Amino acid sequence: MSSLLKPFSVREGPCERHAGNSGCLTTSLTPPTQCLGSRNAAAGLSPLPVAGYQAYGARRTLAAASIGGRKSTHPGKAILAGGIAGGIEICITFPTEYVKTQLQLDGRANPPRYRGIGDCVKLTVQDHGLRGLYRGLSSLLYGSIPKSAVRFGTFEVLSNPMRDATGRLDNTRSLLCGLGAGIAEAVVVVCPMETLKVKLIHDQCSLRPRYRGFFHGVSEIIKEQGVRGTYQGLTATVLKQGSNQAIRFYVMNSLRNWYKGDDPRREMHPVVTAIFGATAGAASVFGNTPLDVVKTRMQGLEAHRYKSTLDCAFQILKHEGPQAFYKGTVPRLGRVCLDVAIVFVIYEEVVKLLNNVWKTQ
Repeated sequence: MSSLLKPFSVREGPCERHAGNSGCLTTSLTPPTQCLGSRNAAAGLSPLPVAGYQAYGARRTLAAASIGGRKSTHPGKAILAGGIAGGIEICITFPTEYVKTQLQLDGRANPPRYRGIGDCVKLTVQDHGLRGLYRGLSSLLYGSIPKSAVRFGTFEVLSNPMRDATGRLDNTRSLLCGLGAGIAEAVVVVCPMETLKVKLIHDQCSLRPRYRGFFHGVSEIIKEQGVRGTYQGLTATVLKQGSNQAIRFYVMNSLRNWYKGDDPRREMHPVVTAIFGATAGAASVFGNTPLDVVKTRMQGLEAHRYKSTLDCAFQILKHEGPQAFYKGTVPRLGRVCLDVAIVFVIYEEVVKLLNNVWKTQ
């Protein structure tokens, strides 16, 4: 029998040397099973090049990632989805933010005006009606949309190059990306937004409120203090937001990786996403509420009493004790858990919708 008709076997991998032959049945994803060029191997000639086999393996891994792994989210989609999620979330949770801020500012009163969360809500409704719980919403709403947009957009820009071939982001890198996202949103959006929010809420406590609304308040603050007046407490804000997002994205990513295990194609139900988001939010509250208290004091109407962020922290510790650093923890816990859960669920769902109508590489 002619040696050409004898059975032969071919090692799995691309037939690089004879890819141009008409009998080579190779594709970019499927290894060749028959190839006229493989007669060289059957005849005892040199084996397939190692570099070619490695190139094939890399192509196959990337193909598996594109089919089953978490695809990288286009920054444009992340910005749009983040903005939508942020706007919806703040409209739902603002009353808890209002109560938290009031309790933190109340620490300077002697004696304190409010006896607790319920008393704060009762007196606010009694004096200003239900609308009083939404005083300062406009400043937060105008800022929440760009804040979430910057947060998720920055996170995706930083994390996309760090993902492995299956689309997985390890926990350490998620911590760093979250930190970067938090710092970006603090500088670009959060500090001026939070300063205006705190001043408007604090102004409501005055016997003669000066600000008639958001735009009037902004114009008065800038007229008196300049743009710099909207950046009070920048250091505290950067520390707070950076640690906030580092903790949240770290916890969220850790739980996501644990849930999916070895199957990157496993879908996460919105309820699961909400539970993981609430857990990440709770972790950030217990991790950085002291920074949030200092930030709030540095942005209030009496911020001039403090020489710096460190001086503010020292005075709180000296005059009010360490427990003052956790004022407003309970209302903040409720708001943040709901906030993070809502944002992550809406963000993921909007991204899925955008993937259907906005095709990107």
